[in-house]
Amino acid sequence: MTQGRARTVFLLAHTGRPAAVRSAELVVEGLLGSGLGVRVLESEAADLPLPDSVELAPAATPACLDGCELLIVLGGDGTLLRGAEFARASGVPMLGVNLGRVGFLAEAERDDLHRVVRRVVTRSYEVEERMTMDVVVHRNGDVVHRDWALNEAAVQKVSPERMLEVVLEIDGRPVSGFGCDGIVCATPTGSTAYAFSAGGPVVWPEVEALLMVPISAHALFARPLVTSPTSVLAVEVQQHTPHGVLWCDGRRTVELPPGARVEVRRGAVPVRLARLHHASFTDRLVAKFALPVSGWRGAPG
Repeated sequence: MTQGRARTVFLLAHTGRPAAVRSAELVVEGLLGSGLGVRVLESEAADLPLPDSVELAPAATPACLDGCELLIVLGGDGTLLRGAEFARASGVPMLGVNLGRVGFLAEAERDDLHRVVRRVVTRSYEVEERMTMDVVVHRNGDVVHRDWALNEAAVQKVSPERMLEVVLEIDGRPVSGFGCDGIVCATPTGSTAYAFSAGGPVVWPEVEALLMVPISAHALFARPLVTSPTSVLAVEVQQHTPHGVLWCDGRRTVELPPGARVEVRRGAVPVRLARLHHASFTDRLVAKFALPVSGWRGAPG
């Protein structure tokens, strides 16, 4: 990697989408034309129309963002979560441009590319930290897996014809046990993702809390729970049930044999997101879900 430029931006794109390739071309052109350096993964460079002045990172490791002031991600929710892995590991803020459907993690849409470049060049953005979760899997008293999540850690059944039998625990005390399709443990950021689809509440990002949302539970008491950010959530897979599976942000997975225990707590390392404007989360919610607000007259003056 060359280090000739004072400022460098890392670009991550879903190169399998023509829209992302064209968007990447526009962003690279704008940043280079303004005197900023651009770095991309070498494995993605062949799929992008890049000039020779673009730096190539040979390996997809946190070190590939060394010296970069910002990570720009172009794509849908999956690409944004991939970008969050880089952002968390490196500490570099991520600015997402949504090329998918909803994209709650994104700060801009495809039509905003020129504004994105302008704001990056002039450093007209702010950085906020989003809470993450640390996830530990125990088996027979031993730690067998460690992971993390920005959105959710989901314990799910594998066999479609049989429920997963679990017992839920909060802060070392049992809450309830039942058969279900799964349990979603989520952050406020993840409340509008899988947890929302499972019937969980929408939690504003500035609220510090952890969520536990059952999926299709066969129980009288199987409501979504919102706990303190210092709570420790646990899901125990019963001995007599089929094995399950743990998914973290829908990207990383590990098998959960009968008797496995999944513990979730507030993550030690947040994900840093770059923000271009101060639009309220309420407005973002209305826009992303196209909620009907016609007839609203506002508070009396």
